[in-house]
Amino acid sequence: MSALIESFGNYNILFEAAHGKELIDNITTGHIPDIILLDINMPVMDGISTAQWLRKFHPSIKVIILSMFEDAEKVLSMVKAGVKGYLLKDAEPHEFEKALIKVVEGDLYYPDFVTRHLLNNFNADKAAQVKLNPREIEFLRLTSTELTYKEIADTMCISVRTVDSYRDQLFEKLQIKSRVGLVLYSIKNKLIEL
Repeated sequence: MSALIESFGNYNILFEAAHGKELIDNITTGHIPDIILLDINMPVMDGISTAQWLRKFHPSIKVIILSMFEDAEKVLSMVKAGVKGYLLKDAEPHEFEKALIKVVEGDLYYPDFVTRHLLNNFNADKAAQVKLNPREIEFLRLTSTELTYKEIADTMCISVRTVDSYRDQLFEKLQIKSRVGLVLYSIKNKLIEL
């Protein structure tokens, strides 16, 4: 894995760890990486616990999960823990590079099976009970595009602060924690078409 990543040319391996506790020990001694490739199944401290610790104490570190399985429950746990990407260990080298590039650029990298798991597990009952006004629906539709929040503000003729307010209100109303969650809500409720 290290040799593969170094072959891409733009990345340096800071350290390798056999399990989550060893990773945490490295980080607490000052070795703070930009990205961590994290195996779900590790001894001593598994990937889910490690990702939760990272989210709490080092939220700026971007985490890409590596797994052998398309396990729906683990996928959902990792997304809730704030991981930025998810890769199967047998993915092609170009997929690893694509995931790294996307995550470095501040984007997310989830293969189709992750999106399927998220959609299948989205709570439709909660969604059906929520009433949205036309401006919130417009905001949701724009959130599902590649527009930045500033560009959404310009399109809606409102301030960036008002956009932030819409976003935070919808996070609260819909019990969602990310822009990806807003997009999935929009898809599930047919506010946008794929």
